[in-house]
Amino acid sequence: MSQRPFSWELFTKCPIVGIVRHLTADEVAEMLPIYLESGLTTIEITMNTPGAAEMILAAQAHYSGQLNLGAGTVRTLTDLENALAAGAQFIVTPTLNEPIVRRCVEQGIPIFPGAFTPTEIERAWQLGAAMVKVYPAGMFGPDYIRDIKAPLDDVKLLPTGGVNQSNMAEYRNAGADGVGMGSQLIDKSLIQQRDWAGLKAHFLAIKRAFDGQ
Repeated sequence: MSQRPFSWELFTKCPIVGIVRHLTADEVAEMLPIYLESGLTTIEITMNTPGAAEMILAAQAHYSGQLNLGAGTVRTLTDLENALAAGAQFIVTPTLNEPIVRRCVEQGIPIFPGAFTPTEIERAWQLGAAMVKVYPAGMFGPDYIRDIKAPLDDVKLLPTGGVNQSNMAEYRNAGADGVGMGSQLIDKSLIQQRDWAGLKAHFLAIKRAFDGQ
């Protein structure tokens, strides 16, 4: 699979990274057009989802240039190789895995490594992270992002874990450069009920909340 570059223009239009975990290929295929129609632009499929690489490959075939499609929960270099072979445009890790960060930086692939302490966050940034996923952000909430941003004001932060419709604007106001959202965005019950109208309304409500509307 040829590597299509990550679009920062698309990401900036809606800096929310949706996290797909443990959905089936059919569910992902039916959900993605609704995600796109709702104005959401960036999504990751976690590598611990069965068939993740195949899902990324299929999504790239349908939505190249319309969505940023990445791989999450990348924990090994083998995960990374499989994700990139499938055409993942960006990589997300749960922890600060330096070999994975270095490999992505070498290959020019945006990497959003997971980090939590100020030291980890600074280290991730020094290694060349495109953004640092602050995880689990819900432990301390938006004030923690504000506190980190005071000394590390050049570091792009993507709080993930505990971000929801009611607090996402607070994260943005605290200086977050985007947010990562799993179950609070990718509503499995609506997807499994095939309630596509309900899912679209849910996606639109999340986007409005992030925009502070």
